Amino acid sequence: MQDPILDVKNLCVRYPGAPADAVRGVSFQLGRERLGIVGESGSGKSTVGRALLRLLPGAVISADTLRFEETDLLALSERDMLKVRGRRMSMILQDPKFSLNPIQQVGHQVAETYLRHFRCTKAEARAKVLEMLAAVKIRDPERVHDLYPHEISGGMGQRVMIAMMLLADPDLVIADEPTSALDVTVRLQVLNILDGLVKDRGIGLIMISHDLNLVRNFCDRVLIMYAGRVVEVLKAGEFGQARHPYTQGLLAAQPRIGGNHAPLAVLDRKPEWKEEPLP
Repeated sequence: MQDPILDVKNLCVRYPGAPADAVRGVSFQLGRERLGIVGESGSGKSTVGRALLRLLPGAVISADTLRFEETDLLALSERDMLKVRGRRMSMILQDPKFSLNPIQQVGHQVAETYLRHFRCTKAEARAKVLEMLAAVKIRDPERVHDLYPHEISGGMGQRVMIAMMLLADPDLVIADEPTSALDVTVRLQVLNILDGLVKDRGIGLIMISHDLNLVRNFCDRVLIMYAGRVVEVLKAGEFGQARHPYTQGLLAAQPRIGGNHAPLAVLDRKPEWKEEPLP
């Protein structure tokens, strides 16, 4: 991979007093591509995403390398990190119902990123917000700009979140379950928006999900996580050739339309998976 946007080596996240590290020994590189991170709840997927942005209060984050473009993320002060978050790296959170401020109009919340990172007037920020709302396929951006979060649908709220995170034109976007609360039609629209951003703007995208079908059809490469570790790395098109029994177990536990009516396979977790050599 030439000139990766992100280089992570031996990332570990520890909470004081916890019996084990939440994330340990995670290593990967990200180019201008779509990288999926999958695994069960509690496997460490979201923790990795938040560790990259240093959004884990109380946690101890360490790594041999944690480099974003030319920046050593672990060497930055919190003040310098504020210049990176939102401007160069951003995170699309899972559910707009809990991520948007219920007492602020949608447009004002989206504009906050632009006002924070660029010198501009409120009128210029508003124009930029309306442009971005239209870019994420929101009809009548002028009307939506002045609505409150409870007045918009879940799908529109997720598009607002995407607009907010992309307004400053970051180089890296971390999407944490961005489609889990959406119906199938809106999910496809959101994925098309993200896909266009990777292709048209050349950003790097990390898609965190528990949906194997989503990442195998949308991403370029996939990391499979178990108990805070990466147990397998696959090209998205090679999911059917997975070699690790954990990945095979996840695939076997998926229901299939038109399949037989036998009970789904139950994942048989092995203690040795937690200690085996990393891929």
